[in-house]
Amino acid sequence: CRGDVGKREFIAFWLREGRVLAGMNVNVWDVAGDIQQLIRSGTPLDPEKLADPTVPLTSLLP
Repeated sequence: CRGDVGKREFIAFWLREGRVLAGMNVNVWDVAGDIQQLIRSGTPLDPEKLADPTVPLTSLLP
């Protein structure tokens, strides 16, 4: 997860072997396209960077 679950403002990711299989945004806007690109890219990602809200999702895209 990235964000604050307690405040209901977060993005949840499901990973397999470091690749994003699915993502769900809860009260975090304008990230659906980035989540889709992460899924479609199939690029292995560092889970710590994916969970870090200070790391822009776009910086994780290939």
